[in-house]
Amino acid sequence: SMKILLPPSEKKNEPEQKNALKLNALSFNSVLTPTRTAVLKKHKEIDLSHCDFASNVYEGVLYQALDYTSLSAAAQTRANNSIFIISAAFGALRLTDVIPYYKFKIDPSVWKAPLAIALAGIKDELIIDCRSSTYSTVWTPNPHNTVGIRVFKKVAGQLKVITHMSKLTRGEVTRYLVSQAKNPRTPQELHKLLNKEFNCRLIEAEGKKSWFIDVIT
Repeated sequence: SMKILLPPSEKKNEPEQKNALKLNALSFNSVLTPTRTAVLKKHKEIDLSHCDFASNVYEGVLYQALDYTSLSAAAQTRANNSIFIISAAFGALRLTDVIPYYKFKIDPSVWKAPLAIALAGIKDELIIDCRSSTYSTVWTPNPHNTVGIRVFKKVAGQLKVITHMSKLTRGEVTRYLVSQAKNPRTPQELHKLLNKEFNCRLIEAEGKKSWFIDVIT
């Protein structure tokens, strides 16, 4: 089975309904609750009485392209099982976790150790890494079964990275993957699958560097 790592989005919806945060109901609560409690204590500005599904709170470019609410029921289930969002306030979340609005940057020194324990269980699965550089420093999966998704645009014959475009394409890649009936199990299978929809090339893992799929838009 595959796991897709997403960054959170800076742009977030502020939940309107009264719905209190329940720390013990969040994913990875057995490992991450102490760190989450400490982070929330430090950030008194967070309104813990208004919460909503993470899929509704995060609404930046990547999440707009994923467009969770319009996915089929089967694709939503696959998204709920395979997507992990790396978060400054909560460490790692699923789309179904109920969270408040918050706005601050991740502190890798706070999350590195607890996330290594929380995410140890997925290290042998195919990991598709769509995180931005800020969030990829927090947890390093096994490079041999991890594929980083990089996005380039051809500009006057040169390949250039365009951040906004990267977020959009990563959202489209995520949507495409959770909409498939079968999960890819290897970087090669993932490349074959993505190549049907996107123009991309596979770069082999090397030393401490993971595999990469470069999507050329």
